[in-house]
Amino acid sequence: MEKNNNNRLIEIEGPPVAETAVLARLALPIDTEGEVEESLEEMRQLAWTAGAEVLCTLVQRRAKPCAATLLGSGKVEELKAAVEELEADMLLVDSDLTPKQGSKLTDAVGVKVVDRTQLILDIFASRAQTNEGKHQVELAQLQYLLPRLAGRGSVMRQQGGIGVRGPGEQKLEVDRRVIRKRIDRLRKGLESVRKNRRLQRKRRTDGTVGTISLVGYTNAGKSSLLNALSGANVLVEDKLFATLDPTSRQIQLPSRRNAVFSDTVGFIRKLPHSLVAAFRATLEEVNDSELILLLADAAHPAVKDHIRAVYGVLEEIGVNDKTIIHVFNKTDVADANTVQELMRNTDGTSVAISAKKKEGLDELLNTVDMELAKSFDRVTLRIPVGRAGLVSKLYKSSRVLSENYEGEEILVEAELDAAARKQYAEFIA
Repeated sequence: MEKNNNNRLIEIEGPPVAETAVLARLALPIDTEGEVEESLEEMRQLAWTAGAEVLCTLVQRRAKPCAATLLGSGKVEELKAAVEELEADMLLVDSDLTPKQGSKLTDAVGVKVVDRTQLILDIFASRAQTNEGKHQVELAQLQYLLPRLAGRGSVMRQQGGIGVRGPGEQKLEVDRRVIRKRIDRLRKGLESVRKNRRLQRKRRTDGTVGTISLVGYTNAGKSSLLNALSGANVLVEDKLFATLDPTSRQIQLPSRRNAVFSDTVGFIRKLPHSLVAAFRATLEEVNDSELILLLADAAHPAVKDHIRAVYGVLEEIGVNDKTIIHVFNKTDVADANTVQELMRNTDGTSVAISAKKKEGLDELLNTVDMELAKSFDRVTLRIPVGRAGLVSKLYKSSRVLSENYEGEEILVEAELDAAARKQYAEFIA
């Protein structure tokens, strides 16, 4: 159900869901109508992804948040009435609530209250597949829950479902000291994972020319693009945060160089800081890459806001000196004039594609190839015949243009990056 312009409840179509919700939003003077509606629509999608249907949406404009309940007392009473009339299972709030606000609202409306961060954490908890992913989510959940244990009340625990499931759900009743110890253990474990991942990345990228990270707003089509480029079978769903665990595939570029393309977790506006910190090991794929493909859904009305949100997360994880290629996806459904405008107004290199239709992929790979080539120098090497094994390694790590024998030497012409130039410095003619 939804409210129409006359503030009356009307029925809307929706998928079968496990829970129902009333959605509330506080709009401050700096929030435009468009920003408010876009954020609410995103919350509806997040709720649907988590398995809930939003029955009713209420917005209140205030000069500043209410310290006790975020929304004013009159609006809280209206929310309580809507929850009772619709027999909703929970109240969703398009904001981050303080522990006090969450507790007060729960008591006031009589159902569990789930804020934006909690909803995102819930989706991550339900979608994490690997042990690493589960531990990352549990760490973020526990960091969120720790200051809220005393104020959550019995409503959340009695109802279960969205907001109290996942790796952290069994930690609600235990002593804070035990939770802090668990957080410390998780941090140490993930730091070990981070070190191991770096070693794995180094081994994986030995024998390749470039490492490319796919980043973008959630549901922009990163997994679809990786599938289209590599023939991989990465999960693709029309849901937010369909995939959490990073996936890497080696792909041959037009120059016959090899490159590793890595998918990453999707970004979103107001991505919880605890998640960014918890997924540090995963996001380091981006920091260690030579090139970034920033994928954007060109058909989405808020595509510019999405791009700004992605840049915000990149800045938060310390990515500020990488070459970025903007890739505007879903041109099969996007307005052609809009796509052209996006490309004209984008700094740096941009490419338009349809991952679903596999259109524009050749241009994308050529663009990636040319960008990577900028970091390579064409050199001539003289390698003794007795060390021919170095030539074999060279074929794996660089692009070899020619190979000829001259007496006791192998004359090799190749394109080398900075690391390879250092490694083969004594043989450069």
